[in-house]
Amino acid sequence: MTEIAFLSAVELAAKIRAREISSEELLNHFATRIDRYNPEINAVVFEWRERALDEARAADKKLGSGDTLGPLHGVPMTVKESFPVTGTPNTWGDPNERDNIASADALAIQRLRQTGAIVFGKTNVPLRLADMQSYNELYGTSNNPFDLSLTPGGSSGGGAASLAAGFTGLEMGSDIGGSIRTPCHFCGVFGHKPTYNLVPLLGHALDPQIRAPADISVIGPMARSAQDLAVTLQTIAGPSGIMARGFQLALPTLDGRSLKNLRVATWSDDSTCPVTTETAQRVEDVAQACADAGADVQAVRPDFDSMHHQSTYDYLLQAEMASRRSAEEFENTMRYLESLDPAEAHPRTLASLRAQVGSHRTWKSHVEDRERIRWKWHEFFQDYDVLLAPITPTPAFKHDHRSFGERTLKVDDLEIRYGDQVFWAGIASLGYLPATAIPTGLNAQGLPIGVQIIGPEYADLVTIGVASELESIGFSFTPPAHYLA
Repeated sequence: MTEIAFLSAVELAAKIRAREISSEELLNHFATRIDRYNPEINAVVFEWRERALDEARAADKKLGSGDTLGPLHGVPMTVKESFPVTGTPNTWGDPNERDNIASADALAIQRLRQTGAIVFGKTNVPLRLADMQSYNELYGTSNNPFDLSLTPGGSSGGGAASLAAGFTGLEMGSDIGGSIRTPCHFCGVFGHKPTYNLVPLLGHALDPQIRAPADISVIGPMARSAQDLAVTLQTIAGPSGIMARGFQLALPTLDGRSLKNLRVATWSDDSTCPVTTETAQRVEDVAQACADAGADVQAVRPDFDSMHHQSTYDYLLQAEMASRRSAEEFENTMRYLESLDPAEAHPRTLASLRAQVGSHRTWKSHVEDRERIRWKWHEFFQDYDVLLAPITPTPAFKHDHRSFGERTLKVDDLEIRYGDQVFWAGIASLGYLPATAIPTGLNAQGLPIGVQIIGPEYADLVTIGVASELESIGFSFTPPAHYLA
């Protein structure tokens, strides 16, 4: 039954409906694989098997009575540790939150369960979801199924590794700086960063009383196929609570168009954050496939300065991430900033610290810069349907648990600052744009390389639709050979 573990969620749901396998059998199959392989990958960090088995049996019983809850009926799935699920730890990898037990499901989890999904486990994250790797003092280090010496990415790294290793049918992640897209790129699976606030963040927090959505941050699906992304997004998207009184969801789709009808832009490299030759080539490979299918492909990008875009994104990202810290940590940051000599400190370090403790007036000036960039994107997408771009400068890299300031990243023969790699995530994140990560196959070292498909705000089903078109011509998930046994 090994091949069952690597099917898409939609295919698994079809097999359950056709009585080729029961939800209970499928859940047990995933559990067996987790018992066998998870000790070396450390992707799934918490399970509630008995409760999930009860739900799976109930789903099978409903199906036996001719009652289905939705397109994911009976499909076992995992979710990122940061999602509150009733009765489970919700720590965000922070030892100070080890006793934080969720008292209710996040709204997205409620919606998934209502459509029949069986949530049975949680996957690993970095401390406070703030790294491109996934490790913490509570749960340890997650490894990449394609090479255990490498990171699966972050901050949804445990989820991407679980999908790649065949531990789960579906996964939910979150993304503020590439936290869905980077792990998908490193582990060769699909993922979707939705348009900002398209999927309500309600409940995705350490404190269940929080109501204000985090700036930039989104939650979205991760899967082994583009079709799974579409089904899941339509399950979890849409207004909640207050907004539902006056808003309805009506997302545009490809509406019958194929690749040959599309206008495709490419942005494969940038001096602000250079990428490896093979990473840029994968963008070009996807672009060529689109052109071969008849698409109008142009190497063109929006009319804004990359460095200004990055500085705006850096400021707003650092300000939002800093809001998660305690008052004591805030004061420590203030004191550290005051102790630095501006003439000796790295300009990016100074900018980051100033953003973490900046004034509301300064924050608002960067919000205005973002709004102008959003309008630049809006104008750009009058002429193009989607844009193809890298996700990070390199494939997956070796574990590096030094302080952020000590870490660097090798991009071919160039060494860059570790934090600079979020540039490519930021081109979609800052502008609130949807971005779908797709696999493009393995490189000579046997590592996956992904590409992101970016579209205008609310064109989520368009970027996923393009991903599906590309999947059908070969840009699909390849299981890691070691876990096919």
